[in-house]
Amino acid sequence: MSAARPLTVLRTVAALAALPLLLTACGYGSDAEDDAPQAEVAADAKTLSASEVKIGYFPNLTHATALVGVQEGLLQKELGGTTFKASTFNAGPSEIEALNAGSIDIGWIGPSPSINGYTKSGGKNLRIISGSASGGVKLVVNPATIKTLDDLKGKKIATPQLGNTQDVAFLHWIAERGWKVDAQSGKGDVSVVRTENKITPDAYKSGSVDGAWVPEPTASKLVADGAKVLLDESDIWPDRKFVITNIIVSQTFLEEHPDVVEAVLRGSVKTNAWINARPDEAKASANKALEKLSGKALPDEVLDPAWESITFLDDPLASTLDAQAAHAVSAGLLEKPDLKGIYDLEPLNKVLKAEGEPAVDDAGLGVS
Repeated sequence: MSAARPLTVLRTVAALAALPLLLTACGYGSDAEDDAPQAEVAADAKTLSASEVKIGYFPNLTHATALVGVQEGLLQKELGGTTFKASTFNAGPSEIEALNAGSIDIGWIGPSPSINGYTKSGGKNLRIISGSASGGVKLVVNPATIKTLDDLKGKKIATPQLGNTQDVAFLHWIAERGWKVDAQSGKGDVSVVRTENKITPDAYKSGSVDGAWVPEPTASKLVADGAKVLLDESDIWPDRKFVITNIIVSQTFLEEHPDVVEAVLRGSVKTNAWINARPDEAKASANKALEKLSGKALPDEVLDPAWESITFLDDPLASTLDAQAAHAVSAGLLEKPDLKGIYDLEPLNKVLKAEGEPAVDDAGLGVS
């Protein structure tokens, strides 16, 4: 299947991400870090119904809405006298655990752990209340040995983890071409090598893998090491959009503090508008935030192409989440989940209306 071919099947690619116990949001690890900048509040600012809201996100460009919103004070501005405590995570399951334990109230997170967390709790722990980002996933390869998509046969291609979003995307892409691979072992016409994103660049440089289907900025790190982009996953989705980051909230917190949730959503919407109006300034802000969190900024040759491949938006692209789950079921890798009620977009649509923006749709998976 070529990049231009319609993706009846490729929309499944992220589907397996809902596979229980195998998921991570991006494969960087699992521990939470209370290393994110904390809020500074004006003495005369009005406090909302909660004195504090605990938020979580990843030190990752696909979570730039949170990175920039915190860095530029845009989230705190909407919260007034209600402070936020921020924690960063390196994988989706740990963030879901934190939400379930009450360690965070609201989080930026990928679609797979959102589905997994919702279904494993019987629909009782979270709601998706907004989108945040789309795109940012690429197939990059060694141009010396792989010049066309057909050349992937017989090669070793890395994915972040068995059953994660990119792993499933690649497995399904392989199946669509008529090639055979054992999903568990990764052995077959193409060797699928599960490798943590932080290790993949070294694996590529050593020749242990011939390429990778990975999220940003890993894809651009590989390109900086001489790899070539062979396929952008956005090209195989309708309108080149698919959800990569959602905003979720604890159902308890949403019920008890709707005004705080609405304030966070206002901050997110205004941050996305700020990012899209000032892309260069926003890119620098996100990189500055990453440097504070990791101790090292991304070089321009990695930052620039990675940033360009991500779209920041408020629409959760609910139909793409639904497609992911449905395709996982059709592949026999997930029992059919009941996702009705996973979305509550009423607070977001209230904020969007106030900002003069059109409402977004929940694809029939809303609470009402």
